[in-house]
Amino acid sequence: MTLAGFLAVAFLHLLAVISPGPAVIMAAKTGVSEGLRTGVFLAIGLALGAVIWAFAALFGLGVVFAAAPRLLFALKPFGAGYLLWLAYGFWRDADKPLPLGDTGKAARTPFGAFRLGVFTQLTNPKPAILFSAIFLGTVPPTTPLWVYGALLTVVFINEVAWNTFVARIFSLARTRTAYLSLKSILDKTFGGLLALLGVKIATT
Repeated sequence: MTLAGFLAVAFLHLLAVISPGPAVIMAAKTGVSEGLRTGVFLAIGLALGAVIWAFAALFGLGVVFAAAPRLLFALKPFGAGYLLWLAYGFWRDADKPLPLGDTGKAARTPFGAFRLGVFTQLTNPKPAILFSAIFLGTVPPTTPLWVYGALLTVVFINEVAWNTFVARIFSLARTRTAYLSLKSILDKTFGGLLALLGVKIATT
């Protein structure tokens, strides 16, 4: 694998991370309602989920989906259902105050945030398809294992860096104050976006 190919993979993945999706929505919501520290643990969980999908794609999951499309079809309802469940939670709690008043930090443990990040990423099968498409034309079969490791490291760093950045922006005092004044509307918006993404996963 050439250096240009490696950098192309890193750049394409970064663009995919930046594009709005369940991960970005959860990072923004966690940052604004629970603070940066919880957002960092969420970002690490999201990154681990992405690495798992990338690892699977490097070792042929895309080929499996192509050969047995019913497997992907079976995964979609599960992922869509999880996102719809998260969306329902946002709507259900939209009119409730934050557990700790206006500090912006709700009662979620670091492990709870990490677990939420992993589940959010793994229940969306689209990254597996994305990674398969990116790796198919840029990662030759003769690529050394250490390059695989470097690619997975880049995936992890991109995910942690961007989602931590999103959580940081939304954890700022000014952002949090605006959120508290519009909590009901914003939580319903977050929930609506997650619901739309869940429907999109189920129907495409």
